Amino acid sequence: MADRILVLYGSYRSDRQGIRLAHYLVRALRARGADPELIDAKEVGLPILDRMYKEYPKGEAPAALEALAEKIRTADAFLFVTGEYNWGIQPGLKNLTDHFLEEWYWRPAAIASYSAGRFAGARAATAWHGTLSEMGMVVISSSIAVGGIGHALDADAKPIGDGGASLERVFPRFADDLAWWTDAARLQRARRKPPY
Repeated sequence: MADRILVLYGSYRSDRQGIRLAHYLVRALRARGADPELIDAKEVGLPILDRMYKEYPKGEAPAALEALAEKIRTADAFLFVTGEYNWGIQPGLKNLTDHFLEEWYWRPAAIASYSAGRFAGARAATAWHGTLSEMGMVVISSSIAVGGIGHALDADAKPIGDGGASLERVFPRFADDLAWWTDAARLQRARRKPPY
């Protein structure tokens, strides 16, 4: 059975560069035999958080929220593709994530960060570690950080230049780490019911 991985992306900007990294990751995971799906916060279009999914009476959540809840519940793992905004995390991705809680539990999460500058979104990736852990996910130790995003992937999400070559070098270990934790979590959930 192929690992069902949600690749979550959160920029709402009109000239989005990070979407290239999201598309690259979907394609690279698929080439390894996984079953990835891109969840683009801008396309999902959830409102600023007013009521979490779990706060709606059963059957009364908006259709987009209900559909996304089902995708999260049935995923084996998550990959958060995040830019860095003023040393912090993207509000669009955080807003999408915060609509849910229990739906995320007991699965691994990976982080791929990017920025136009040389820090490659590292500060946002660090902030995401605590957030994702608090939301019941196990964050894998491997990460991807792409600086100069516009010079590392072309418009078709194909690696270019030194940044693209670096991405291609680190991706296999990153994907192996995510696959290992995905398998471990799946086996443990089948062996023993989560404690809550």
